[in-house]
Amino acid sequence: MIPLVINFLFADDAPEFKKITKDFFELVKKGRYVVFISDVVINEIAKTPDNNKKMNLLSVIEQHQLTRLPTDRDEEINVLAEFYLSKGIVPKPKIEDALHIAYAVVFEMDILLSWNFKHLANIKCERMILSANIEMGYNYPLRITTPMEVEYEDSNDF
Repeated sequence: MIPLVINFLFADDAPEFKKITKDFFELVKKGRYVVFISDVVINEIAKTPDNNKKMNLLSVIEQHQLTRLPTDRDEEINVLAEFYLSKGIVPKPKIEDALHIAYAVVFEMDILLSWNFKHLANIKCERMILSANIEMGYNYPLRITTPMEVEYEDSNDF
């Protein structure tokens, strides 16, 4: 699932992250990864004040044929996201981050990609989420990582 990295395709203020994100999406184009997004991503894009950027973000979804997850498990996802917030794993104002995680867990995604080191892509958060998931009856192992780990893990340049 790629909810939190699309915007880095246009991050001129973070050229290294932008390049790595572009490299990752080249792997997506080659069919190396199946990429999913949720309605949370669409809603976040809809809040983008710059219409050009909004259209660019939406075009990435179409261009790379990112698969939209169904909404039939939204109640379960909301309960799990609220659990993360109640446990303090994700700060209450960051409900979208909790929802990204919950979607990835409920739909048993292998990886949740993010450049958000503070609230998502870090070892402490990943371990706390794993513990919370077990407490809630979810045992599928979710990795929360950056495109850098995925892109370079897939590289033949070793």
